[in-house]
Amino acid sequence: CDLGFFSTCSQETVTMDPSIQKHFTVVDYVIFAVLLAASMGIGLYYALSGGRQRTTQEFLMADRSMRCLPVSLSLIASFQSAVAIIGVPAEIYTHGTQYWFIGCAYVLGLLIPAHVFIPVLYRLRLSSAYQYLELRFSKAVRICGTLTFIFQMVIYMGVCVYTPAFALNAVTGFELWGAVLATGLVCTVYTTMGGLKAVIWTDVFQTIVMFAGQLAVIVVGVHQTGGVSEVWRKVWEGNRISALDLNPDPTERHTFWTLAVGGVFLMLSLYGVNQAQVQRYLSARTEKEAVRSCYMVFPSLQLALALSCVMGLVMFARSIFLYIYPQMVIYFVMDMLQGLPGLPGLFVACLFSAALSTISSAFNSLATVTMEDLIKPHFPAMSEARATLLSKVLAMSYGLVCLAMAYLTHLMGDSVLQVALKIFGMVGGPILGLFCLGMFFPWANSVGAVTGLGTGLSVSFWIGIGSIISHSSGTKPLPPDCSSSFLSGNTTTVTQLSALSNVTLSHSSGLKSFYSLSYMWYSAFNCFTVIVIGLIISFLTGPMKEQDVTPGTIYPLLGTLFGFLPARLKKKLCCVTPLGQTVFVISDN
Repeated sequence: CDLGFFSTCSQETVTMDPSIQKHFTVVDYVIFAVLLAASMGIGLYYALSGGRQRTTQEFLMADRSMRCLPVSLSLIASFQSAVAIIGVPAEIYTHGTQYWFIGCAYVLGLLIPAHVFIPVLYRLRLSSAYQYLELRFSKAVRICGTLTFIFQMVIYMGVCVYTPAFALNAVTGFELWGAVLATGLVCTVYTTMGGLKAVIWTDVFQTIVMFAGQLAVIVVGVHQTGGVSEVWRKVWEGNRISALDLNPDPTERHTFWTLAVGGVFLMLSLYGVNQAQVQRYLSARTEKEAVRSCYMVFPSLQLALALSCVMGLVMFARSIFLYIYPQMVIYFVMDMLQGLPGLPGLFVACLFSAALSTISSAFNSLATVTMEDLIKPHFPAMSEARATLLSKVLAMSYGLVCLAMAYLTHLMGDSVLQVALKIFGMVGGPILGLFCLGMFFPWANSVGAVTGLGTGLSVSFWIGIGSIISHSSGTKPLPPDCSSSFLSGNTTTVTQLSALSNVTLSHSSGLKSFYSLSYMWYSAFNCFTVIVIGLIISFLTGPMKEQDVTPGTIYPLLGTLFGFLPARLKKKLCCVTPLGQTVFVISDN
């Protein structure tokens, strides 16, 4: 879900000199194999224990029996993809610690889901977040939301499995398609066998591996650099400790406002309405457990952010690069950990743990929305056994689609990462706007919702694709003799490096200025586009009356904000009924 790190990255095919490639020892291979075997073992355990995944409730919703600790660790694992583990240190190394201010967005980005989205969705006892859209609007809106989510996740999961495999292959010579197939197939098998319980508990295991791998790199790096004080001296002298940038210009890539404010909407699109995360809330035993799990994500996210940022600073203190690209993060780690058997394998296990957790969440959530939103409504008489079997087939099918997307990513070239990651951000904002339109504005109707979503997606793709094209045409290529050096005991030359194209476009008028909007504002801008257009169309076509709205689908935000208005006016403008405690169960039968 970490679209920003490569969103402006122009990547070229890089052929590294075989003489500088690092290689795994037997211990490294064993550690990597243990990761895959343990993940597979967890899936097998849940396939053979409990209810043995014989019902859709158990397979897709873990029998709604999960406690807050595993749910919270699963939430962080789903968020912390391999793209982040590679991308954040590269971002910090290249631009300094400004990105760290995104941690400020985590506060509202988790408080709002905990106290707004979770209470509404949990009390409706849903399986798919998009069932809410049918309850609030209509079946057409539900299908539009589901198809948008499927499009978003199918593209992203191919990138998630391909990125670490490609980077590892470029640096170590590790077989590219061996890594892709191992990751994709293992993930497909344990997700298909063990259902959501297996996905959540493997996420717990993989989160621990992720933190351990990053911590090992930091400890060894600090030691080899000469201690914490020496690391601090080098990053300070290298101007990598960024001051608070309060520049309000929305075209500036990273400022406090783009990260702390724009980041809130990015977090809401991930933790508020994304099916992969919502499904975990809904699997909790009680609403309190679901809310508590959201609170427990906060320290885990801050720890993950801190580890990635510190790793970037250690990279800067440990070596000198003229240019950097994603593979270089792995090269740095492999170079530094060489001679310490097992630690390179631990970091690679960390990297692939992040990939496994992200794509397993995608498989399970895609199987859920396909089953609940697209199949069950058309086959209401389907038996429970057949529905469960079909759910497993869907999970396996999406696993194969993931491998196909990874292959497509390979064929299209590395620049597809930039496009795919921006698409993830471009789609998340309109979906967030659709849910906000439904929850906060009682008079919004189905026509307004569909029109708002369509307009939001159109504007989103217009800005995103225009930004990619404009940026590509405005970026000057590197000279052919560009090179970079690592200083790590011995000097190693790495030839033909590609640079991060994070050079901000020169301020220009017209569309180019519009296209240079920071990617961190995409979710906010697209969310408001959906809401504004949705409300205008709703008023033009006849606003929905409060008595026609399904009970429990409105969060009384406006009623709270405008409490000073007369009761008659409040009733006319907004829902004054408090969020109900009544459990409403949607049925597709």
